[in-house]
Amino acid sequence: MTAESDTALARDCARAICEAFGDYNTEFRRVTQRARTRFETRDWAGAREDAVERIDLYERYVQHMVGWLKEQLGDRQTERDLWILIKEDFSNEIRYYLDLEFTKTYFSSITRRIFATVGVDPDVEFVALDMEPIAGIRQPIALNVYENRGSLWQACKQLLEDFAFDVPWADLTRCVSSITDAVSSHWADLGGQWRLKRVEFMRPVFYQNTRAYLVGRALGEEGEIEPLIIALRHDEAGVAVDAVITSREDTSVLFGFTRSYFHADLETVHDAVVFLRSIMPHKPLAELFTVLGRAKQGKTERYRSFFRHLGNSSDLFVHAPGDKGMVMAVFTLPSYDIVFKIIRDKFAYPKTVARRDVLAKYQLVFKHDRAGRLVDAQEFRMLRFPRSRFAPELLEELLTETASTCRIEDDHLVIDHMYIERRLAPLNLFLRDAPAEQAAEAIVDYGQSIRDLACSNIFPGDLLLKNFGVTRNGRVIFYDYDELCLVTECNFREMPQARTLEEEMQAEAWFYVGENDVFPEQFGDFLGLEPDHLALFRDHHQDLLNASYWRDLKNRHEAGEIIEVLPYRRSLSASIS
Repeated sequence: MTAESDTALARDCARAICEAFGDYNTEFRRVTQRARTRFETRDWAGAREDAVERIDLYERYVQHMVGWLKEQLGDRQTERDLWILIKEDFSNEIRYYLDLEFTKTYFSSITRRIFATVGVDPDVEFVALDMEPIAGIRQPIALNVYENRGSLWQACKQLLEDFAFDVPWADLTRCVSSITDAVSSHWADLGGQWRLKRVEFMRPVFYQNTRAYLVGRALGEEGEIEPLIIALRHDEAGVAVDAVITSREDTSVLFGFTRSYFHADLETVHDAVVFLRSIMPHKPLAELFTVLGRAKQGKTERYRSFFRHLGNSSDLFVHAPGDKGMVMAVFTLPSYDIVFKIIRDKFAYPKTVARRDVLAKYQLVFKHDRAGRLVDAQEFRMLRFPRSRFAPELLEELLTETASTCRIEDDHLVIDHMYIERRLAPLNLFLRDAPAEQAAEAIVDYGQSIRDLACSNIFPGDLLLKNFGVTRNGRVIFYDYDELCLVTECNFREMPQARTLEEEMQAEAWFYVGENDVFPEQFGDFLGLEPDHLALFRDHHQDLLNASYWRDLKNRHEAGEIIEVLPYRRSLSASIS
């Protein structure tokens, strides 16, 4: 091949990759745009189908492009000099894109498959650990702006009229009043010196499950910025305001790492992230990209942020706090709030699941409605870490108990497959150390977590405290997925009554127990709660210990009912209903 023909081939490949990403992005937006119709027609089942379809798009477009390139390049598919040319041409093709980081991630996903890259290969993929992806955003996202000219009520009325749907408002006057009252109350609580100047809203509506959200912010005379999120519901009476979210804490929970991804038809994404960062300044970029449905970009940002931190820190990877996992080896870097999970080669008794089952559980969680109670676990492959950064006892465990996944290459530990999640405080340790009031709140929310999961058709399987964690906002989240299953897969039974004294005294069950049989009456005996905590749990969640409660939920799921789990405090919703 001549230099001239190589140049032409590289240019053709670069353009093909660029066009393929464009096709993916177009399809991503096409699926996203259905959300409005789903909301207006109350097609909640269709909305869930769209969520799964959109998640699958990226992998489908990457695989198709990898196949096309291998066919076009043949024996030259891993020729580095050619790929350096392709990368240069690709960079030129995308240089004016506002969301160029997305296209770079797509390019790198392709080359990592073709080269089976371990660690990072800067010649054939894009890695910029020192670059902030939103630092160069100068063009603001399109906003609807409403000035407070003495009548906040009129401004809020205009707001709702501008965001009208093709179905009527249930009671426009009441909706306007609910927004006005919530905003006025919040700004009054901030202090008399804070005067509301205007409110601004992103033009795209955000959709998630059964709710639509107007995402905005309120600005004060002195430049103060406060979140302002309006949650809308659609029922038989029409569209209505269901909640007005004005605090950073509630906004952070809504956009949290335990939620399903929003569907918002964004022309460009980086400028939307800049806006969201203005109302959630401490939210990691990786989580903002992910919650907007850009999961691969979220992974890229998490990788970038973590390895930049690794290069600027000196602490060692150590075992994560909590009980040793029977299925997963779990470790963390104390100075960074994530944990790393690697599937063990052998599982301790009495675990009976296989590796493929664990992989399937994580894939289920990735595509399922997480209802705010499941951690979003990001899957990584072929990562390389400095060997010197691992505590000796941890390194020994990884090389012996996860030897099929971990190996030493030169001065590095190479990990073929792992999951990365936000680090939470294990609930059993939290209850041991927390003040009595906080511990009581966690117990009540622990039960609510089980209930919310059940309403989303998830049964945790193992309800032990060590499998749940507590977030910075005090929410209890489930994070151990190896025994997780659907509620509809379980057979919930009452405990049979013993017929004889001998049967009652037997240590093992004297009656038949099927593989999927669950006995809720026994939960209280195995949760591991102290007596006063168990009494508190029973006070608030006694129905979770009854088989009839679970059978009723199972029947509702099998009938196709969508059971709502609100992503905001019930008090916010109740104040408006």
